[in-house]
Amino acid sequence: MAAPVKFGVGQSVLRKEDDALIRGKGRYTDDHVPQAAMHALVLRSPHAHASFTIDVTRARDLPGVGVILTAEDVKDLGGLPCLFNLDDHPFTGPLYPILAKDEVRHVGDAVAFVVAETVDQARDAIEAIEVDWTPLPAVVGLANAVKPGAPRVWPDHPGNVLFDVPIGDKKATDAAFAKAHAVAEVSIVNPRVITNFMETRAAVAEYDAKRDHLTLTIGSQGSHRLREILCQNVLKMPIEKMRVICPDVGGGFGTKLFPYREYALVAVAARKLRKTIKWTADRADHFMGDAQGRDNVTRARMALAEDGKFLAMDVDLMGDMGAYLSTFGPYIPHGGAGMLPGLYDIQVFHCRVRTIFTNTVPVDAYRGAGRPEAAYVVERLVDAAARKLDMTPDAIRRKNFIAPKSMPYTTATGKVYDSGDFTAHMKRAMEVAAWKDFPGRARAAKKQGLVRGIGMSTYVEVCGTMGEETAHVALDPNGDITVLIGTQSSGQGHKTAYAQLVSEQFGVAPERVHVFQGDTDMIATGLGTGGSASIPSGGVSVERATHTLGVNLREIAAEALETSAGDLEISEGVIRVAGTDRTISFADLAKRPGVDPSKLKASATFSSADGTFPNGTHVAEVEIDPATGIIRIVNYVIVDDFGVTLNPLLLAGQVHGGAMQGIGQALMEQAVYDPKDGQLVTGTFMDYALPRAADGPSFVFETHNVPCTTNPLGVKGAGEAGAIGSCPAIVNAIIEGLWREYKIDHIDMPATPERVWIAIREHQRRHSL
Repeated sequence: MAAPVKFGVGQSVLRKEDDALIRGKGRYTDDHVPQAAMHALVLRSPHAHASFTIDVTRARDLPGVGVILTAEDVKDLGGLPCLFNLDDHPFTGPLYPILAKDEVRHVGDAVAFVVAETVDQARDAIEAIEVDWTPLPAVVGLANAVKPGAPRVWPDHPGNVLFDVPIGDKKATDAAFAKAHAVAEVSIVNPRVITNFMETRAAVAEYDAKRDHLTLTIGSQGSHRLREILCQNVLKMPIEKMRVICPDVGGGFGTKLFPYREYALVAVAARKLRKTIKWTADRADHFMGDAQGRDNVTRARMALAEDGKFLAMDVDLMGDMGAYLSTFGPYIPHGGAGMLPGLYDIQVFHCRVRTIFTNTVPVDAYRGAGRPEAAYVVERLVDAAARKLDMTPDAIRRKNFIAPKSMPYTTATGKVYDSGDFTAHMKRAMEVAAWKDFPGRARAAKKQGLVRGIGMSTYVEVCGTMGEETAHVALDPNGDITVLIGTQSSGQGHKTAYAQLVSEQFGVAPERVHVFQGDTDMIATGLGTGGSASIPSGGVSVERATHTLGVNLREIAAEALETSAGDLEISEGVIRVAGTDRTISFADLAKRPGVDPSKLKASATFSSADGTFPNGTHVAEVEIDPATGIIRIVNYVIVDDFGVTLNPLLLAGQVHGGAMQGIGQALMEQAVYDPKDGQLVTGTFMDYALPRAADGPSFVFETHNVPCTTNPLGVKGAGEAGAIGSCPAIVNAIIEGLWREYKIDHIDMPATPERVWIAIREHQRRHSL
């Protein structure tokens, strides 16, 4: 076996990005302040549902005001598109207007866009706009929205239903349940969450009147997709008339992948005023204007044989869409349903999927995009099945896992798992967590008046299905390497990861590899970043383009060194005749007279049709104080199968971050709307809780990799995995403790101290009667 390359695949190379960031030299969209830029603000609805008239006459006359846009001013624009539909049950969604006309449908709905010389002047103009509101009946919450007689969000969608479709075989499922020895059932809520990335969204539009050309600077998850949607669907302008630049991005998590109203509005204002327009969201804009996540209500049942074998799974899933359809909104519950069988050999499956409108902010992909929701359902259900049959959580999983010898395995929903050893990573996680010694720790905690709980989740997700990604790799005149690629980092460390793939073949240090993303003028195509696809797809493209460039360079060097290309090896940016000291540097190759410039660069494109399937086991151990309901995570173990580890340091960071987001959702995060008037109750950090460092454990993380057979690098993707396995592990641990002590078998996320305390008190009240 060849020795590992110093900066290559598998090495814990420090992040190239961090030096600039920790020195305050990062450049985010809000740092881009062109001279004489005007500033914009959005007037948003204070009502969840209302008709309105608007008068901006007085506001337009205020000092410094450049333009105020209302629906009338943007009536020729297209709406924000939904890019998902069903082939077998096509649906028609309502218009998602750039500015609401006559009627608003959620708190935060945009009704006017004000541009002024300063932010303060824009704010004065916002306050001077006269709006006459007439509140209308509103509905929030899935259970309320589907009640007979509930207010309709859209008149042409009876029952507030967008679509109601089946997945799987209902007849076979019903037959399996009829023969079942026992049935386990859960009814659970996956609460709505608000992303709250560190950097709020921002956009700067610069207009070149001579060329009739727009340059948009936007912190996003993909410049090319934004340009295509804005030009083709919304602004209806030639795509070559717009350049989109994405600088540093302070977190995305799916939410920055989508086009938003403000991006079109800064473009319209810039063309109208022939000036540069800048808009930066404040935290309130984020809470009321950015797509939110999760928000499912699910009832799931498992048909069980006497020995614990799963016979069939039946699910009824409702997903909240909010008031409008965001870019991929309807796909999230429908696509997520395809992962509901999890890691288990479930031959018979049925799921009813309903997508529902409510008078709330639209819902779309949030880290994991339907896969965390699916994992939460099946893992809660599997634990319920274990309790039903008096089996241990590991025993029932071991009984039903898909065996390695069954790979490739086609699930009942059509997913094809290529590889994995699920029992092995579960066993290892239990060993590291000292699972067998838990009863002793539980007894010790009980002596202190505390309740210990231990739980697990074994998850699978699908990655790398964004489509084709192209990488361009070139030799620079100084012997360095430049990589151009259309993925977009928002904190993951792409510049480091791609540099390692180049170093694996060329042996150059990471600082000699220059990675560029996020500029549609520099990079011809790109799908952006989402679905943990950057390494499974973009990484393969970089690896292949680098290989092709290496072949070219050997050919050039063979001529220079008067030898055969097969006798040459590349290391540390030098090409050497094997076994000799005869060499030529990359820099000398680049400057060699007569070299065909096309030989100094290479491109490659890769797309994964079937995706990849990372999987793993999370084990959480919690300590509950019955007197207060406070939960403390005392141990947390993760053993993942990511196929191949590109950089252990980056990988651990991704897993830790995802797990912390899951901890936040499991224990404290929830977007709450008032059921009476649709107000967003949790509209600030005073009311919306985020996890802090003290809320997280010291994670123990290992890999038990089985290389992916459908990906040329063997990788499976890792960006979202931590957020997928964490929620069910934590809640299963909480319920394990509550069940053992109080026979409480259900609690919904977030498991706040109040909810836990109430559940315990209600148990004590019932048993004291």
